Amino acid sequence: MPLLGIFSSVFYTLYLGGYGRCGQTSNPDYAVRGYFAIGVENVSKPMNLGNLMRSAHAFGACYIFTINAHYRIRQAYSDTSNTPEQIPYFPWDGVDDMHFPDGCQVVGIELLEQAVDLPSFHHPSRAAYVLGPERGSLSPQLTDRCDHIVRIPTAFCINVATAGAVVMYDRIKSLGRFAAPPVHFGGPKGKTGEILPAQAHGKPRNRSENR
Repeated sequence: MPLLGIFSSVFYTLYLGGYGRCGQTSNPDYAVRGYFAIGVENVSKPMNLGNLMRSAHAFGACYIFTINAHYRIRQAYSDTSNTPEQIPYFPWDGVDDMHFPDGCQVVGIELLEQAVDLPSFHHPSRAAYVLGPERGSLSPQLTDRCDHIVRIPTAFCINVATAGAVVMYDRIKSLGRFAAPPVHFGGPKGKTGEILPAQAHGKPRNRSENR
């Protein structure tokens, strides 16, 4: 296994095993169970990649990655949060070099006929989202590696950084414990509305107790 692959495996065990700071946003009450990563294949514009990385950091991504691309940090002025210094970054050379944790589902974002519309997609609790380049599509090899293909319902392709932000927002909105919107126009009463209570877990159950 390549050195980067070995490091990835160790990282997944130590960091993701405890979920580290994954899924945290500015308000811990909005934290989402599980984790996610996001990356892009064959990206060519550093500014777009910098924007995507900054958004990933803001939405609580556990790590970021690129496939067959070089992240020229000095040119990515749009990443004002210096994301690679805050969360892990994996620069994979190709699809065969990708390594994901057990149970992590790869979600491709692409305008394909068989793709599921994003508003109808149920996000996996453990997911790695991958986008294609600015002037192209996901490679067939990468598409074959995806467990799901999702499309954003737009009239035409949008900026890769914008697409990534839309997907991450939809994940937080779908899986976060936000108050339901009211029937009338506008938001819930108060500044942010009532946050749903934290999930409660009962005590462990022993099968022998039911015998």
